[in-house]
Amino acid sequence: MKAREIILCGLFITLVAAGAFIRIPVGADVYTLQFLFTLLAGIVLGPRLGALAVGTYVLMGIVGIPVFASGGGPGYILQPTFGYLVGFILQAYATGALTRRKPPTFRNVLWACTVGMGIVYLLGIAYFYFASNYIIHVPIGFWVALWYCGVLQVVPDFILCLAATYIGLRLHKAGLWLTERKGSRG
Repeated sequence: MKAREIILCGLFITLVAAGAFIRIPVGADVYTLQFLFTLLAGIVLGPRLGALAVGTYVLMGIVGIPVFASGGGPGYILQPTFGYLVGFILQAYATGALTRRKPPTFRNVLWACTVGMGIVYLLGIAYFYFASNYIIHVPIGFWVALWYCGVLQVVPDFILCLAATYIGLRLHKAGLWLTERKGSRG
């Protein structure tokens, strides 16, 4: 990896970790900026390095570094919200790949972010339902999980998709997007 790639990956690992602790209260809910920074990791770093940065963050949390919103450690895999963390890795990859497939217009980047949001929701809600019902034995109906973990979160998360699109395009104009080198996978 080039020095620029290492520095930007380290920056995004730090931003995602910090984003887990930046809490924005909205009514009874509290939102973090973790979702914004995982989107930006894919947009700026590209699919391979975006997924690597977010995956490194998740690995750091699993080995016990308290970078997750509720701490860290191997036991976090059994938490109902762990599926969102796995979703963030795939989201960064998909968002990075989709932003490089077409010209970086607002519409194209927003589409990539929205697809990334769908990936996080799919994995997050499915794992939340499974873990609640079969791991920690706190039964929750599928439609209730879909409502609380998906429907109620769509508007705030879509606003973060808009913000990531705007910021990502500004960073592109500043020449800060990484491009995949020939011969690299991603």
